[in-house]
Amino acid sequence: MEPGSPWPPSQVFLNVGRSIIPGGKKYTTTIDTLTHREPDSMLAAMFSGRYTVSTDDKMGMIFIDRDGKHFRHILNWLRDGIIPMLQDSDYQELIREAEYYQLLGLIENINASLCNRKDKDAPVVELTRKEVIQIIQSEKVRFRGVNLSGLDLSKLKTNFSRANLNKAKFGDAEAGGSIFEDANLRECELIGADLHQAKLDRANLQSANLQDACLTQCSLCDADLRSAHLQSAKLSGANLQGANLEGANLKGAKLNSANLQDANLQRAYLREVDLRDSQLEGAKMGGANLLGVIR
Repeated sequence: MEPGSPWPPSQVFLNVGRSIIPGGKKYTTTIDTLTHREPDSMLAAMFSGRYTVSTDDKMGMIFIDRDGKHFRHILNWLRDGIIPMLQDSDYQELIREAEYYQLLGLIENINASLCNRKDKDAPVVELTRKEVIQIIQSEKVRFRGVNLSGLDLSKLKTNFSRANLNKAKFGDAEAGGSIFEDANLRECELIGADLHQAKLDRANLQSANLQDACLTQCSLCDADLRSAHLQSAKLSGANLQGANLEGANLKGAKLNSANLQDANLQRAYLREVDLRDSQLEGAKMGGANLLGVIR
């Protein structure tokens, strides 16, 4: 906002979709609302302080030449993460507005809402556990957010190699000895899952939640575990050679007798981690929190 504006610096007054008479939709919000939820959006850039945003009248209104009706949904999303209940045609209009403002999270959630609506109208198909596993194993099928919590895979010798299981839920699943090599498990929920002796070489586990999971004697060579949640995870005897654990949270994890050669542990949270008899040759540990590490 330009110097001399009558409004507090945290407060923003917007005039969206102005016509000559009687004017556009007027909105009052804050800079925090416009910048916090979607920091990479156009709105966040506008009010980041890096640019001068001009006002169009003495009241300090900032004019945006877009649909004023839909902007209330934009603000509700930025404030509370709320997706409105709309007709499909209105959703398409809102998506166009979200694309203009570069609100990628809003677009993703609208598309997910539309998919869920279609799923409710679809006929119910019952599948056996084995059929579900066979579908997941197919490289031609993409599963996003599928809920497999409590699934017992321990006797199926399941092969999930190269499977796309982004954001899948495996909480408390029994998957000992299963194969997840090269699989996409980004942001998966594996809290308390039993994955002992599983093969996860080169798997993408970025930001995955493996808190309290059993990963003893797992093979995680060259796996991507950046920003993963591994609090109190059991990794005794695991092979993490060359794994990327940058920024991962391993507080209280058991890594005794683990192979961490050439692993990237930069900025990892290793407080109270058990590293007895672990191999750390070539490991990068710059900026790691090592308070209370057991050696």
